[in-house]
Amino acid sequence: MQRHSTRFKRAAGFTLMELLVALVILGMLAGIVGPRIMKYVGGAKSDTAKVQIEDLVNALHMYQLEVGSYPSQEAGLLALVEEPQGVVGWNGPYLSKPRVPKDPWGRDYHYRSPGEYGEFDLFSYGADNNPGGENDDADVVSWE
Repeated sequence: MQRHSTRFKRAAGFTLMELLVALVILGMLAGIVGPRIMKYVGGAKSDTAKVQIEDLVNALHMYQLEVGSYPSQEAGLLALVEEPQGVVGWNGPYLSKPRVPKDPWGRDYHYRSPGEYGEFDLFSYGADNNPGGENDDADVVSWE
């Protein structure tokens, strides 16, 4: 008769302690890397706003070449996609899409005509939607 010894084999896997240590390490990495990534995301939104403003400025110049003036304050940027009443020479739309884009934070761009810094001013107040600010909250403007 052969004796069988009862031995327990350790199950393959991780212990609770090993899992907790791994979670703590992942949490620390997220705490270090997360803010740096968010800085780049904010910068990307500001860069997107600059590109959109450049596109809108080019469309406004095309509008001015054909109509003879920039859109009025009342007509606003909508004049780039819809013909305003009483305008002669409009040959739009002047944007590739049928609507005026919103800024990267989901708000309308601000348009002043006549502008304080030129024939028109086109700008976004950034993430905080207030004048001034730094980093992601900084204004993105057409006159600089």
